[in-house]
Amino acid sequence: MGMRTLATDYLVVGAGAMGMAFTDALIDHADVHVTLVDRRHTAGGHWEDAYPFVQLHQASSFYGVASTELGTGAVQQRPPEAGLHERAHRSEIQAYYDDILRRRFVGSGRVSFLGGSEYRPDGGSHLVTSRVSGETVKVEVRRRLVDATYLSPTVPATTPPPFGVGDGARAVAVNALGTLAEAPRRYVIVGSGKTATDAVVWLQMNGVEPDRITWVRPREPWMLDRAVVQPDPVVALGLAADTMAAAAAATSLDDLFLRLEAAGVMLRIDSGRVPTMAKTPTLGTWELELLRRVENVVRLGRIRNVTRDRIVLDGGSVPLPPGSLVVHCAASGLRYPPVVPIWAPDMIRIQTIRAGFPCFNAALAGYVEATRDDDRERNRLCPPNTLPDNPANWAQMQVRGTIAARRFGAEADIAAWANDCALNPARIEPSQRHTPAVEAAATRLADETERGLPRLAALADEPLA
Repeated sequence: MGMRTLATDYLVVGAGAMGMAFTDALIDHADVHVTLVDRRHTAGGHWEDAYPFVQLHQASSFYGVASTELGTGAVQQRPPEAGLHERAHRSEIQAYYDDILRRRFVGSGRVSFLGGSEYRPDGGSHLVTSRVSGETVKVEVRRRLVDATYLSPTVPATTPPPFGVGDGARAVAVNALGTLAEAPRRYVIVGSGKTATDAVVWLQMNGVEPDRITWVRPREPWMLDRAVVQPDPVVALGLAADTMAAAAAATSLDDLFLRLEAAGVMLRIDSGRVPTMAKTPTLGTWELELLRRVENVVRLGRIRNVTRDRIVLDGGSVPLPPGSLVVHCAASGLRYPPVVPIWAPDMIRIQTIRAGFPCFNAALAGYVEATRDDDRERNRLCPPNTLPDNPANWAQMQVRGTIAARRFGAEADIAAWANDCALNPARIEPSQRHTPAVEAAATRLADETERGLPRLAALADEPLA
């Protein structure tokens, strides 16, 4: 019996956040059929592997697909985040993506989903093999192959600890915190990023005193104050203007971040140390207070191995008290593959375009794919951006994102689409555009950008052309 064959316009590999946002915008603006492939059995990508107490670190409306807002757009009324927009929990995000996949995508007849399946190229053919039945189907692609896994993050649940664990030592991924059979005497949190900060906050919110927590923090992180990353045009324009104003006066990258801290944009845990890490997730000031309560912080680089009674690090070793549980939060999270053109002859590789906000970037790529015919023009409008890890490439990301936003924002149809898209952090609805507060914020941003962008480009060693 011969191999079964399917025909489709687009074969999108990866049903995570970026694959879903791209597909949603594409089918909204082009009469096409999409076949979506994922090794998981439903949509949502890494949310299927995330730790149970995870929340979005940004407002819900910035996440998901353009056609259907995640959540209700509500502003929280109670502490600790009264006045800030709601942030979805893992279960809400999973249900949202499952609904989008089954009702909007598959239910429309315009998307086929091959879940629990692996994609592989074979010469000029596209093969998809079920991880359940073992059946392989050949997919005939009439238009484009789309790699929506190019920036797929790594998470602790699916990544072994990046250090050795000897006999007698107890080490678990952060996911296990919610299912412990009994409480350990001490928790050792390993990692400097958002997952580690989430774990430290969650433990304290569940009654663990900070003196029972040891935090192995190889690097000090810069984080954005969540209050300045909100779906409000005055707030968004103010954040961008504050960034450019800080850049205009900055004498170095470190000085830039210190100025952003003074402006209420950036946060750091230890005010006596200048961070070297700048992935810049958002953080609530109430969370910052809890993080600062942990005084037993180990700053000896990365862990090499954990034994029954010691933690051995790049810069030395420290005792591991009896009854300790080592909690692995040290997956790299963001991935940093080479930055390449999004549209290439062999495939579309979905990447970020403006600074941050992956769902908006992927939706933008889907819209541009649907409404433009020439790959050179698509790549001009949507140049690929870098992801941040340190102050230098954070600044580089800001420069590239500003240039990209100018390019795609100069197209009338893209600007209209973007200002109707809740995923867009710079969204200004027509009814808001001419209010005095928005006009004043926009004027300030234009003035600050004229002074700040050249200096930011110089600090980042990034050309403005």
